[in-house]
Amino acid sequence: LLSRLEAADNEVAELGADIAALPALKSLDVANNQLRELPAALADCPRLKEANFRGNQLKDKRLEKMVNGCQTKAILEYLRAGGRGKGKAESAREEARKKKREKQQKKDGRDGEQDELEEASKLLVKVLHVSENPAPLVVKASPGVKDVRPFIVCCVLKGVNLKAGNALKRFLSAQTKLHEDICEKRTAATIATHDLQLIKGPLVYDVQPPDELKIMPLGRKEIKAKDLLRQLQSEAEEQRKQKKRQNVSGLHKYLQLLDGKDNYPCLVDAEGIVISFPPITNSEKTKISRDTRNLFLEVTSDTSLQICKDVMDMLILKIAELNRFTLENKEDSGSDNESDALCGPGNLNPSQNVQPMNFPLVVEQVRVVDTDGNLKVLYPSKMDLTTVSSLLTVIR
Repeated sequence: LLSRLEAADNEVAELGADIAALPALKSLDVANNQLRELPAALADCPRLKEANFRGNQLKDKRLEKMVNGCQTKAILEYLRAGGRGKGKAESAREEARKKKREKQQKKDGRDGEQDELEEASKLLVKVLHVSENPAPLVVKASPGVKDVRPFIVCCVLKGVNLKAGNALKRFLSAQTKLHEDICEKRTAATIATHDLQLIKGPLVYDVQPPDELKIMPLGRKEIKAKDLLRQLQSEAEEQRKQKKRQNVSGLHKYLQLLDGKDNYPCLVDAEGIVISFPPITNSEKTKISRDTRNLFLEVTSDTSLQICKDVMDMLILKIAELNRFTLENKEDSGSDNESDALCGPGNLNPSQNVQPMNFPLVVEQVRVVDTDGNLKVLYPSKMDLTTVSSLLTVIR
C-alpha cells in the first residue's frame, strides 16, 4: 500500500477527492504546484501525518496561510470542518464522513499497534558521517578506470558478528546469492568484502596491465593476473571434460567478463598490495574470518553507479538480517551444525516478539575522489539505503 506520495514541482492543477482511497498514506508532498483548492477528502486519510502544500496559490487565503505556518493536523481539521467559503455542501457531507471515521477508529487502533510492532521489528543501522569520523577511509580513483570499469562504491560496516555457529557460512552464501541475482552473475556488478583490520588506507582504484597486476587470490598463491586467468581457463576446460558439460562453476564462470581488456581494474592499498581484482576475486590477504568484526565493502560495475548503490543497499540489508538471525538464535561459537537458514525476513519466525538490536550496525561513509581530490561518490548519502527502508531503520 502506498504510504508516501511525492509530487512537488510537477504543475499539478487538481488534487481529486479519490485521494481518500489511499488508506495507508502517511506523507504527502505537493508543494510548488498549481493547486487552487485542497479537497476535504484529505481529512479522510486516516494515517496522514505529514503534508506539504506550500507554494500553491490557493483560493482560500486563510487556508493558504495555514499551509505556510500550521501543522498538518490543523490543516486537516480545517478541511474536515468544511473550510471557509466551502458552503453547505461540504458541511452536509461531514456527518457521513464522521460516521465513517468512527467506524474506522477501532480498526485504526489495531493498525496503529501493528505499525508499532513493524517499526520495532525493523533492523537498525547507524550512519557515521565523514565529518564525525576522525580517520575516514578514502578511495582515490585513477583516470584509467573510466575505460575499463568506471564505477565503484565503498563503505565500512562495523559490528558484524561472524563468530557464532554458521554465521560466516551464511554470510558467504548470501554474497554468492547476491552475485547470482541482483548482480546478474557479476555482469551488472561485483561485490568484494574485506576485513577492515587488514587494510591500510588510503586506497587507490586503478588499472594495471595483465602482466603487471599481481594478486594473492582467495585460496591461492600470489600470481600475475594474466597467469591467473590462463590457470582458471585451463581449470575450466578440465572441468568441462571431466563432467562432460558446457557449463562451469566457481570463478571460471566470469572469465569472459575481461575479454578484450588491455588493462584490468584493481583496488590497491597504501602499501601497494592489490586487495581486489574485480570482477574475478579479492585477496587472501584481506580475507574475512570468524573473528572479523569490521568490514570494508566495495561494489564495482562497468554498467552504472546506481547499480553499485542498489547492490550495496541490499548487501547491508542482508548483513543486518544475518546479524539479527545470529543474535536471536544464540548459536554457540563452536557449533558445526549447518543451518539451512540463509537470510531475509522469511527466515524469521513472525510469531516471535522481535526486539530491535541494542547495538545497531554502524555504516561509515567512504568517499571516492579523483586524483585531484574532487569528490566523485559518497556512500551512504542521504538518498542511499532508501530502497530497503521498509526493512531497515537508518539513524542518520
